Amino acid sequence: MDLHYLAGEVLDKLSKSGRTLSTAESCTGGLVACELTNHPGASQVFLGGFITYSNELKTELLNVDDALLREFGAVDERVAVEMAEGACKATGSDYAISTTGIAGPSGGTPEKPIGLVYIGVAGPSGSFSKKLELSGDRMTIRSASSEALFKLLLSRI
Repeated sequence: MDLHYLAGEVLDKLSKSGRTLSTAESCTGGLVACELTNHPGASQVFLGGFITYSNELKTELLNVDDALLREFGAVDERVAVEMAEGACKATGSDYAISTTGIAGPSGGTPEKPIGLVYIGVAGPSGSFSKKLELSGDRMTIRSASSEALFKLLLSRI
């Protein structure tokens, strides 16, 4: 499914419910926020976002537990949840979505290969994450992560 279409669906559904959204992105590098803001009127729903590549910024801006990052690394389901929760708290949004993973072409390990991504959602009904195991080049992994994130959020609104 097309990212532009999915972002529009997210904005429409949130607008109709009177809810707001923020983002916390790592491996997608702002792609999620870009797709949202490509739609006129996005500012009625989308409050803003964070691109936190470094662990330091994940901790400083999103309040991700430093001990969690040291023990499990940034590519972890708990980190995805804490990123989303941190974005909600920092912006006051009703929902927040997050991405953390390894888009390649380097940086993978046997334990955490290229294409391993965790997406997170925080909202009124709680917080959760989902593990993705993707393949392809860097842009393919970033796009597929964004698409999966929009679909996951749509299923929870």
